[in-house]
Amino acid sequence: MAVEIRFTAASVARVRFAVSPLGETVLAVRILLGTAGHAVHQPWVRAARPLLAGERELPLLRALIGGPLPSFLFPVPPERLPSVTAELDLLRATEEAFFRREYGAVVGVPAEEAPGPAAVLPRLAEALLRCHDLLIAPQWGRMRAVLESDIGRRALTLVDGGVHALLAGLHRDVAWDEGQLVVHGRRTPHSVHTVDAGGHGLVLLPSVFNWPNVGVDKSPVAAASIRYPAEGVGLLREPSTEVPAGLAPVLGRTRTALLAALAEPLTTAALAGRLGITPSAVSQHLGALRGAGLVSTRRTGRTALHQRTERANHLLGESG
Repeated sequence: MAVEIRFTAASVARVRFAVSPLGETVLAVRILLGTAGHAVHQPWVRAARPLLAGERELPLLRALIGGPLPSFLFPVPPERLPSVTAELDLLRATEEAFFRREYGAVVGVPAEEAPGPAAVLPRLAEALLRCHDLLIAPQWGRMRAVLESDIGRRALTLVDGGVHALLAGLHRDVAWDEGQLVVHGRRTPHSVHTVDAGGHGLVLLPSVFNWPNVGVDKSPVAAASIRYPAEGVGLLREPSTEVPAGLAPVLGRTRTALLAALAEPLTTAALAGRLGITPSAVSQHLGALRGAGLVSTRRTGRTALHQRTERANHLLGESG
């Protein structure tokens, strides 16, 4: 079914980005429960699935995450980079009527027969926090770098082409149609679910564990939201860059890792994804390495490619 997000001038002006560690946790659990996931995630699944097996609230997670996902699992982040604890506070504060309606729809009971949020949400929040600490926290540095790099690229699209170019480039299943945003296909008279962004705007959330799909909140409480596949997810599955041990105490571990990665030309975003640090941190370290004559940068249009110099090759004990 197509989802049509209706905009006003106010909602177009409030298009923004956010990263959601809680959303990634929910989607990661869903993959481990065997109800979703792409082949790109399978190496992670094999390593992570045993970690979930001992979760004491597994029946509750399976009931709420194993099938259609209730909207209350995805509170819209009020800021670009919220903590998982802040998002779990929003989850715990879900309004009762909304919770009962969404819970009932997922488990197949009338809303009036659904338990109250006080009976479910504290347990659910604690379980999701444990899942986050087991599944997401160990790789959050690299994940966050990939997600922030994606946001940086989309922000440039917004600057160059406006909101239309930004939204048109999100995913093949997202398109403008007569001034409205349509997700999951073309509209027909009897196959459209309408979401009104109103004056609350639209929040765009790059995702690792929803890759390669796009998801839209069909029951937003305030701002509408779209979860789209982040570019560069494949970098998360690459082995970490090996750091020459003798050089790290001199240059620092991060700068040594940057040099080791630059055996081939790479962009700032690609380096950020490989090393699990932010693009701004990469830029700062590259500036220092350029000043020392260890890195060169060349630009092609808006793309900057970095590569280590012959001096750096000798320092690493390699010939260039």
